[in-house]
Amino acid sequence: MKKAKDEKRNRVVYRRAPGAPLTARQRANLDELARMPEHEIDTSDIPELPASAWKDAMRGKLYRPVKKAVSLRLDADVIAWLKKDGEGYQTRANRLLRERMLADKAS
Repeated sequence: MKKAKDEKRNRVVYRRAPGAPLTARQRANLDELARMPEHEIDTSDIPELPASAWKDAMRGKLYRPVKKAVSLRLDADVIAWLKKDGEGYQTRANRLLRERMLADKAS
């Protein structure tokens, strides 16, 4: 029973947004826009946001990244360090790896 429950929890379901599908003309307009260099796109009707607008920005509360189970061999002292604060050591390990990944992507 637990395996079926875990499989259901890990399943990703994609749903089409409500509303009419794009027309051929709308798709053509989007394709044309996608091919344009950014400097040619007219954004004069969209006001610039100041940096202060992003100061308290946080990822959407509904965002949940897809998780994948892996088997990973780590040094015993690293595992002990991650587990020293109790439950959630895998989440802490994921956070540390994500921070490193994002820093690496930014450089």
